[in-house]
Amino acid sequence: MNRRQGWLFFLIFLLTFSIYLLLNYPLQLGLDLKGGSQLTLQLIKEEGRVTKDELEAVNSVIDRRVNNLGVSESNLQTLGSDQLILELPGEQNPLVASRILGKTALLEFRIQKEGTSTDLQKLQFQRMNIKDLIEEYTNIKNNNKGEVLLNTFEDSIYDIEQKLNYSSNSDDLYGKLIEIKKFVDNEITNLFIKTDLSGKDLVNAGRRQEQTNSNWEVLLTFSNAGGEKFAEITKSIAGTNQLLAIILDGESISEASVGAQFANTGITGGSATISGNFSAENARELEVQLKGGSLPLPIEIVESNTIGALLGSNNIFKSLYAAVSGLIFVGLFMIINYRILGLVSVLSLILYGFFNLALYSLIPVTLTLPGISGLILSIGMAVDANILIFERIREELYDGNTLIRSIDSGFQRANSSIVDGHITTLVSCFVLFLLGTNFVKGFAATLGIGVVISLFTSLNCSKTILRFFTTYQSLRQKNLYLPRENLSN
Repeated sequence: MNRRQGWLFFLIFLLTFSIYLLLNYPLQLGLDLKGGSQLTLQLIKEEGRVTKDELEAVNSVIDRRVNNLGVSESNLQTLGSDQLILELPGEQNPLVASRILGKTALLEFRIQKEGTSTDLQKLQFQRMNIKDLIEEYTNIKNNNKGEVLLNTFEDSIYDIEQKLNYSSNSDDLYGKLIEIKKFVDNEITNLFIKTDLSGKDLVNAGRRQEQTNSNWEVLLTFSNAGGEKFAEITKSIAGTNQLLAIILDGESISEASVGAQFANTGITGGSATISGNFSAENARELEVQLKGGSLPLPIEIVESNTIGALLGSNNIFKSLYAAVSGLIFVGLFMIINYRILGLVSVLSLILYGFFNLALYSLIPVTLTLPGISGLILSIGMAVDANILIFERIREELYDGNTLIRSIDSGFQRANSSIVDGHITTLVSCFVLFLLGTNFVKGFAATLGIGVVISLFTSLNCSKTILRFFTTYQSLRQKNLYLPRENLSN
């Protein structure tokens, strides 16, 4: 009795947790259901044509970056010999993806040249001013505050240009700011000497929020050889005025000193932290770029579009209407034909639905039309498993066994058939996921997840609910479990 109650409370906990996940982690819809962004990528090669191997290498890096973005069911296809078309479901802002995908992510670690401290401090100060101006300019434009406020930037930009002895060629204010920022970044980078430590020595990247404030930092993990290089570099500048710069695509994103306590061994452990007053979004973008690796060739975003759902809202509604209607008819059939057992199967399917969708939101799985097809097919398997069990229970009742013994025997006798059927389906899902295209993989993933949960709900949820019903004397009558025409037998 205690064991049955334990299972019942466990199912209630899983149901509550599933509802919590669905409320806090909304389901991700694919390009055909929700829309997203479409980017046309141009590979740039100074000499010769882009080879097939180079195209595949770029394809592989972009695919890793897309996965790190949290986007699945993406569609990446070649266009000619030097272009790629990338479709990102759910990403409604192409600029976000452009910033991450368009960079080569060339990571370098450089040591400051001796005697450049004064020049570096001046450039760092101007870089901070430019970043503040860019942020303020963006806020003004987004809030439509008008050109009057924008004109106040001209004096500030002119003052910075005079101090840097540089004149930008751009005609608009924002273009001037970006041009000056690139100039300052390049000047800062030139104050540092290259080392043999680079992004090739990186094995992982992560991010976390700093404990002292709301800023974020990026964590780097090196290979064994990279860790040794990092220790030697930090040892050489520990306790000096020289700084260590972390440079990404020619832009210094962090310059840090190394304390005198590391003069003997350097910073060991094979890891480093980039603290650059990052926001959560900036830290995530940098993490994605570093995790994805360096692009073998630079790419340029030649076209970016926001696209709507391919199926259209009307077709989506019809699909949902058809799915819900089908489930209602299946539920009615089960209740009419199997009576109490049918009601148990309906409750078990409700649990199955919540568990399935909660797992989709937790992984997360991006739902597309093929994915929904896999979900509906797995529901059919869940119903089929219940029918096998219920028919076994009826056979036991026909043989004159008690209800409790018939339930236990029915589940035990149907167990091997259900497990074998689910395993063969899982093997098929594995093969489809391994060899199929993106949308076939989506079908295989949802079907595979559904099959695993179906196995749990059929063999555990249904039995727990049924045994709970039988604790009530009024629900132990055989006429509630057998067809009327068989009651006289």
